Amino acid sequence: MYFTDFDFEDEVLDALDAMRFEKCTPIQEQTLQPLMEGRDLIGVAQTGTGKTAAYLLPVLNRLCQGGYPEDSINCVIMAPTRELAQQIDRQLEGFTYFMNVSSVAVYGGNDGQRYEQELRGMSKGADIIVATPGRLISHINLGNIDLSKVSFFILDEADRMLDMGFCNDIMTIAKQLPKERQTMLFSATMPQEIRKLASDILTDPLQITLALAKPADGITQQAYICHEGQKLGIINSIFDSESSERVILFASRKTKVKEISHTLKKHGFNVGEMHSDLSQSERDEIMFQYKSRKIDMIVATDILARGIDIDDIRIVINYDVPRDCDDYIHRIGRTARAGTKGRAITLVNVEDQEYFKRIEDFIEQDVPKLELPAAVGEAPAYEPKSKQKGGKSRHGGNGNKEKRGGGDRKRNNRKRGGKQANGYKPQNAKPESNSEKPKDTTPHQDNATKPQSEKPKRRPHHRRRKPGNAKGGDGTAPVAENK
Repeated sequence: MYFTDFDFEDEVLDALDAMRFEKCTPIQEQTLQPLMEGRDLIGVAQTGTGKTAAYLLPVLNRLCQGGYPEDSINCVIMAPTRELAQQIDRQLEGFTYFMNVSSVAVYGGNDGQRYEQELRGMSKGADIIVATPGRLISHINLGNIDLSKVSFFILDEADRMLDMGFCNDIMTIAKQLPKERQTMLFSATMPQEIRKLASDILTDPLQITLALAKPADGITQQAYICHEGQKLGIINSIFDSESSERVILFASRKTKVKEISHTLKKHGFNVGEMHSDLSQSERDEIMFQYKSRKIDMIVATDILARGIDIDDIRIVINYDVPRDCDDYIHRIGRTARAGTKGRAITLVNVEDQEYFKRIEDFIEQDVPKLELPAAVGEAPAYEPKSKQKGGKSRHGGNGNKEKRGGGDRKRNNRKRGGKQANGYKPQNAKPESNSEKPKDTTPHQDNATKPQSEKPKRRPHHRRRKPGNAKGGDGTAPVAENK
């Protein structure tokens, strides 16, 4: 289906044209019409399937039709992390280019100037608030925000918010909203906790479920069975034969992220790091440098595993095996987005073999095991034990979850063997790039662009462009692909 098959207002169609959104993704095909009709809805689909546009477009279409208070907050969108809140806000800027709709992002970790901007947006009644739970609760407690006239309540990455301990905050926020509202819940998984939350805050919801938490077809999954001290040698060998550009390396703890990043930088790799100890401005700068190709590789905790939309990532490396199968799905889902191809490489030490076997059972396939490079030494046998100490999470992990608001995984109490990262000296590292900083970025969404040879059906309409609402100074519209 094409977006023109739906009865969107002219302003919405103009924005879709400008952003080159033509063909709907499967989740959009099934959710747009019931949401435009005002139904409560639960949408379950893996990352990179276009869920953001699936809930934004119906809300924006209703706001364009009018009938909502002009000086009040009409929509609240909840996101688990500030990075996802920023991403949703950027996409809103693209969609509202031709509309008289205002929005403001509300999240922690920023300076006083940003806080004042949040206050102005809320006091003047921005149509849409995109917020993290903790920050919104703070504004509610301080009496800075009135949610009594909200008509749309949206939870994005709901499973992630519950994992981070935000359930009580979400219920507190929901109690501030009118009972007569439309509520939408989107999630990559549907555990019992999400079902309980949905029953508490949604009314007779329609549930749409697509491809529940499986890796994208375009991801080539590979693994190295190794000792802990061999991991950096494997990484060096990988980038002896290919470029280290457009790579994300995930590690289990922020201390390990710092250690690996320091070692790779010391020996010439062009690396940035992402973890909860960084300030918001530092995180923003790292993301900007990576997107503009000023750095080649990011070493990160699971703070970067969900909801972050970065184009053309070639390789995802799991330095540690994640304890939760869902985390594995989200990590490797950073590559092969929008129908492209990518690789996911997992380094499996002896202690992590059982966790990796659980992941293989969960995704219902055996991940190919690659032979270790000769310079690294001999590999241990892949012999996952039948039982592992510790309790299980809902997908067989030990239940270690990320800290609320931080995104870093709690420290595993077992001792890790092998060499330390700072004792390794990789060879043939790639020097830093000196590419120029781009002036602007454009919002985008995870869905492949329709081939140029196919022409979508378009119903005739009169464009009602409003130059005064344009975000750019040159009068041109934002351009992005529906990914």
